[in-house]
Amino acid sequence: MENIIIEITTEYIKLQDLLKFASVADTGGEAKHMVQEGKVKVNGAICTMRGRKIRPGDDVLAEGVHYAVSYADR
Repeated sequence: MENIIIEITTEYIKLQDLLKFASVADTGGEAKHMVQEGKVKVNGAICTMRGRKIRPGDDVLAEGVHYAVSYADR
């Protein structure tokens, strides 16, 4: 499986925004459906909360790719 690091400059990024930022979803609506349909895992568990706060150290699995979040300035 592929691993991609997403760097953020804020305390957290919402799950649906991460999916759009990483180009997993083209729109917020598409991200919403992916999450609500149980197609996204956060730290190994299915997450159906599109507004979940993803912080550095969290792992998001979507479309067979792991997205690790870290701070851009650290």
